[in-house]
Amino acid sequence: MTLAVRQAWNGRAQLGEGPLWSSELQALVFVDILGARLMAYMPDDDTTHCWSLEEACCWLAPHHDGGFVAGLRSRLVRLQLDEGGPHVLETLAHPVADRPGQRLNDGKADPEGRLWFGTMDDAERHASGALWRFDAGGLQTLDTPYTVTNGPAISPDGQTLYHTDSPARTVYAFTRHTDGTLSDKRVHLRFGEADGYPDGMTCDTEGGLWIAHWDGGRVTRFRPDGTRDRHIEVPASRVTCCTFGGDDLSRLYVTTAAVGRDNEPKAGSLFVTEPGLRGMPPCAYRPAP
Repeated sequence: MTLAVRQAWNGRAQLGEGPLWSSELQALVFVDILGARLMAYMPDDDTTHCWSLEEACCWLAPHHDGGFVAGLRSRLVRLQLDEGGPHVLETLAHPVADRPGQRLNDGKADPEGRLWFGTMDDAERHASGALWRFDAGGLQTLDTPYTVTNGPAISPDGQTLYHTDSPARTVYAFTRHTDGTLSDKRVHLRFGEADGYPDGMTCDTEGGLWIAHWDGGRVTRFRPDGTRDRHIEVPASRVTCCTFGGDDLSRLYVTTAAVGRDNEPKAGSLFVTEPGLRGMPPCAYRPAP
């Protein structure tokens, strides 16, 4: 089953990433990592607002008390977005302060309010990255090594966490426990050369895992047992991430990258489709009381 997409924004992000539906703003917020920009697409009037950032943002998660937690290149911050644009309110942690050449890449909050995110070699050459957790106990490395971290995604029942090493074309699954520990790391999916590389991903309410194909020009839904179910052809080869949005979370938004794709007129655009399934509301980060 192949689904059609439409172009929601054609602003040509160099590395579009981190799509997140904000019920607070009634907008799909996303970032351009290489362009150091933050965008908000407003579906009600089909407009997109763009802001330049002093430090590139790699992902956003809702903050329990409003606004967002943002994974900037070098640090975790609390960020507010209003009519005046984005404002960093405080720095929460410096995961790569003692790791030269590394940056953050991709993250989400879990049902208990913890943050899960990856770090990676900015040059994408060395397997020096890791999967991290941030909560009341501070920063902790949960798994290594990774060259380019992507994901994570958490199953609807909260029991499975998916995480990707893109150059290895491998998606891993972990058993996730409510105390914040992981166990039983296993290979969930391996991509073939014709598939490109697994990039960002999200789960729907039925447990399907939607994965963006970097250099593959599509998003594919995999059932919980790892079998392919359906896919979305995207008119840009470097598909980076996807998430569900809209009031009823029935729209799937897809980010792409224009870097290295000067010959693709729609590369870097934001796309949207209605796959007939719904996503889950994004979990919010909850700081220690």
